[in-house]
Amino acid sequence: MRQAPMLDLRLEYEYMKSEIDSAIRRCLEHQKWILGPEVGELENKMAGYLGVKHCIGVSSGTEALILALRALAIRTKGREYFDRTDLIITTPFTFTATGDAILRSGATPVFIDIDPQTYNIDTAKIRQYLEKSGEGVVGIIPVHLYGQACRMDEISDIASERGLFIIEDVAQAFGGMWRGRKLGAIGTAGCFSFFPSKNLGGFGDGGMVSTGDDETAGIIRMLLKHGGRDKYNVDHIGYNARLDTLQAAVLLAKFAYIDEFNSKRRKIAEKYNENLAGLEGISLPLVKNPDAFHVYHQYTVRVEDREMFQSKLREKGISTMVYYPYPLHKMKVFGEGRSLCDGGLEQAEKAALGVLSLPVEPLQSEETTSYVAGMVRDIFTKGLTGKTAAFSASPAGRGI
Repeated sequence: MRQAPMLDLRLEYEYMKSEIDSAIRRCLEHQKWILGPEVGELENKMAGYLGVKHCIGVSSGTEALILALRALAIRTKGREYFDRTDLIITTPFTFTATGDAILRSGATPVFIDIDPQTYNIDTAKIRQYLEKSGEGVVGIIPVHLYGQACRMDEISDIASERGLFIIEDVAQAFGGMWRGRKLGAIGTAGCFSFFPSKNLGGFGDGGMVSTGDDETAGIIRMLLKHGGRDKYNVDHIGYNARLDTLQAAVLLAKFAYIDEFNSKRRKIAEKYNENLAGLEGISLPLVKNPDAFHVYHQYTVRVEDREMFQSKLREKGISTMVYYPYPLHKMKVFGEGRSLCDGGLEQAEKAALGVLSLPVEPLQSEETTSYVAGMVRDIFTKGLTGKTAAFSASPAGRGI
């Protein structure tokens, strides 16, 4: 039986083996394991790529969010942490780290519902919330989910009108753009994850913060090294959150391929869109948006009976994943008064019940892509459950 894995990191390693092996050998030769030369080189190359003044390598995408928030608390509030009266708007449909970082910075997350077409935070609902109860809001964390850009012009306008900071969560969207600007270069700061499965992933944990603000960058550089310019005489409550030299070396080697790999992901998505257009009972990702350059960290569809659909694909050797089965506001950690919700968050809850990501491994063959698309089409042509679907896909590429 043909197999279609979600991701094949061994295949990717073989594709760039000589560059990665050479990068690792250089580290073995110089033995500068903590903040070695590769870290600074990666920071400079990424700053140039994104078009920002500063990029700061850190130990994970989660720590990137926490460090950015802590730095903004210090810079804007003059204290080490935000407090519970400081509210930060974000989406409930994301990985736990987004909301958890807000809690760990001392602030309170405010969950705003999503746009059902993009799965990103609904900008109209941000504005509605601020108009009715915006007191205490200090910032917004938009998440560019699945590689699709949020509507950053509208978010930037809202933030400018009310004096709010913006931290872009770009963990799933390295190389993505909004109106020609790289994601992570539009807000006050951008936070990236280099977890191995990301579009740009290392051989372990790693992350990056991007910013155009000198003071914010300077504070982050202190915080990631225990809180001071001098580690024996520190200024702030800090962390040991440095990006490892070895991870920076691997990322430098893989960075040379990021645009090529994102292009391959987009071509796979185009193939899926062409083959799955018009099927009843399945919604495809929103693609007809000339403002957003989607990099397809995930190719995510939405169906009525996800469990049955996933089971049928598994029988055909096709791997799938659910990102994410539980919206943040349904998790215990965000209960007991630790967060606020704007209404019932119906769209996030519906999405959590129906989304499913198909394989979009950038090096998967055209035959494998055609096989996955053919099996999906076959399943829905024959009827997933034998009953009328609760919803139908909108015209090709428009979502539901």
